[in-house]
Amino acid sequence: MLERISRKERFDLVVAWLAISIAFSLAFTGGVGLSGGSFFKEITLGDYFFYLILSMVTVGIGFVLHELAHKFTALKYGYWAEFRKDNIMLLVAVVMAALVGIVFAAPGATMIYGTGITREQNGRISAAGPLTNLILCIPFAIILLLSGLLHPDNLFKNLASAIGMIGLQVNAMIAAFNLLPVSVLDGRKILAWNPAIFAVMIVTAFGILLATFYPYFL
Repeated sequence: MLERISRKERFDLVVAWLAISIAFSLAFTGGVGLSGGSFFKEITLGDYFFYLILSMVTVGIGFVLHELAHKFTALKYGYWAEFRKDNIMLLVAVVMAALVGIVFAAPGATMIYGTGITREQNGRISAAGPLTNLILCIPFAIILLLSGLLHPDNLFKNLASAIGMIGLQVNAMIAAFNLLPVSVLDGRKILAWNPAIFAVMIVTAFGILLATFYPYFL
């Protein structure tokens, strides 16, 4: 399986993974600029590296598996596919996160090479990415629920809670964003293929995403 991932594609995936992880870690710590973020006021360097590692794990899993799901579904239909990073969009993601604490995550795309692809095949290839993120929400939700059962003095309670919540939130966010039926995003191609599947996926993604913000309003 790994032999189907070229050296160039591995490099692009790693660079995009690192850049998006940095962007999310800056967003989680409030940014450093125009938003009046807390980085230089309250967040220590140790805190930042904690969120960076946390982002690399949660965002890394969600992002890489999302793109590989597109790739291997395309390969299943006989088309070659490779992820290609977008340097401009990666820079935009990091700068926006630093200045305003918001991540605009469009690190690149999995390019499909071949002719004769049908609407159904294109829809299924597109659905594979956000579906992977929705499936990943399950183990992170379980980690979050189990963290609530730990004793408050347990050393791993806060860590498990952070991993569960951030993993759940990030994967729901990646799925919801990619399911928007606009431009080159997955949602437009899924909607063109099967409106019912599109509706179930986008409602599920935004439902999970909104649920992750519910505790902040209590």
